[in-house]
Amino acid sequence: MVAGLREFVKFGIVGGSGVLVNFLVFYAVKKSLDAGFNIHESEVFVNLLGTRWNIRWYHVLSTIAFVVANTWNYQLNRSWTFRHVPQRSWLRGYFPFLATGIVALVVSLTVMTLLMNPTSPIALPEHILDDSTGLRTKSYWAQAISTFVAMPVNFIINKLWTFGKPKVVAVS
Repeated sequence: MVAGLREFVKFGIVGGSGVLVNFLVFYAVKKSLDAGFNIHESEVFVNLLGTRWNIRWYHVLSTIAFVVANTWNYQLNRSWTFRHVPQRSWLRGYFPFLATGIVALVVSLTVMTLLMNPTSPIALPEHILDDSTGLRTKSYWAQAISTFVAMPVNFIINKLWTFGKPKVVAVS
């Protein structure tokens, strides 16, 4: 019980640092997009097969931030949180972590889309979050909220699958 709680706290600390990395990457890439290409994050990146659905630039920003933060988190969890667990090779351990992260990313992108879409019942209020200053930037709040919503999913699956004890195969 105490060891599980300790792992959860360590995972949370690593996750907190990963959230910071995620936000910093999101911010840096967003600023580069704004300054270098004069593209707003709500603009369409690509249409999905001629439907009314689109992948928007904020989806791309969030995905880039996820990949960097996911790699950061994996390495810190491997070397600190779960260092006592027998380890697979780096890549063999990273792919389950990445797959778990992708599940959390899908949850996060879904929540982010609902928060950013002005027709959604849970859309963030545009009269308050009008992009006039950093703290009033809608995509920053959507990124933060969606990341926190996906965090428990990420912990549970990683604890059980990625950093669970490797199965021992009996050799006869």
